Amino acid sequence: MKIPIPENLNPIDAIRFCGYGLVLDHRASEQSFSRRLGTGIYPRFHAYLNGRLINLHLDQKQASYEGYSAHSGEYDGETVEREGERIKIMLAKLVAERLIEQSAEESAEKKGFWGRLWQ
Repeated sequence: MKIPIPENLNPIDAIRFCGYGLVLDHRASEQSFSRRLGTGIYPRFHAYLNGRLINLHLDQKQASYEGYSAHSGEYDGETVEREGERIKIMLAKLVAERLIEQSAEESAEKKGFWGRLWQ
């Protein structure tokens, strides 16, 4: 599933806001992030950042044979769709928070010293 990141958000900040942590894999050519579903490493949601797109899938288990990176991953389905919707909601929330912060900064700039002091 591919999810666009709004233009006014930093992609790394956005994915981290959604609860994803960086996956350190020296074999990977792209930065990837994951969010675990339990206490173990698998199953987990796995997301690649490709510019301003989040490419999301669900890893059910680790690669089962030596030398291959193929795994039991789901790229669609109800679980992935629900997580995609959750990410979209979180991104909208982050955009709204940023707009509120910008508005507060602009209104604070317009007031003088006494106006900010006695607010």
